[in-house]
Amino acid sequence: MSDHHTQADRLRAAAASLQDQPLSLQQLFRLHGRAGPGALLVVLAVPCLLPVPGAGMLLSMGMAMVAWMIWRYYPRLVMPRKVGRFQLSPPMARRALNTLAWLYEKASRVMRARLRWWVQPGHRVWLAPFVAAMALIIFLPIPFGNVVPAAALLLIGLGLVFEDGLAMLSGVVLGLALVAVLAGLAGGAAHWAPELWAAWPLRPQ
Repeated sequence: MSDHHTQADRLRAAAASLQDQPLSLQQLFRLHGRAGPGALLVVLAVPCLLPVPGAGMLLSMGMAMVAWMIWRYYPRLVMPRKVGRFQLSPPMARRALNTLAWLYEKASRVMRARLRWWVQPGHRVWLAPFVAAMALIIFLPIPFGNVVPAAALLLIGLGLVFEDGLAMLSGVVLGLALVAVLAGLAGGAAHWAPELWAAWPLRPQ
C-alpha cells in the first residue's frame, strides 16, 4: 500500500473517530506532517471550484493567511497558535477529512515524488507572494474568477502533499498565465477607456 493510500486511510479513521468533537486547524496540520501547508491550500481551494455564492471572498482570506504564515515562518513549517485554534464543526471536519482522503486516492494515480527540489521548505520563498496573488484574484468580484486561481492552488497543494514538483510547477504556470491575461485585459481597458468615454453620448459636456 502506498504512503498516500495510508494517509487517506488515516484521514478516514480520524473522521470516524471525531464523533461530536470539532477539529482544529492545528490538528489537521499535524495529520499531514510537513505537508500541512499543502493540505490547507487543498481544503481552501476545493470549495472555490464549486458555484457557492460568497465562498471565494471568505476563503480567499484564509488563503491570504496561509500566505502570511509561509512568509512569516519561512523556511520552517509552523502554524500560529491563534490560527491553529480555529475549529471546524464535526460535520464540516468529517466532510473535509473524507474529501481529502478521496482526493489523495484519485491524485495518487498521476502524482508521485519528482522534481523534489521545488517542494523543499527552503526553496519555497516564492510560494507566499504567489498564494497571496491568487487569493487576491479570488477575492475580486470577477465572473468565474475563482476557478483558475483555485485550480492553480489545488495543484500546488497536492504537489506539496505528494512532493510532486511537476504538479507545483503546473500550478505556477497556470496562475502566471491568468495574471498575464488579466494584465492584458486591464491594459486594453486603460487604453480604450478614454476613447470610449469621449464617444459616450450621455457623458456630461
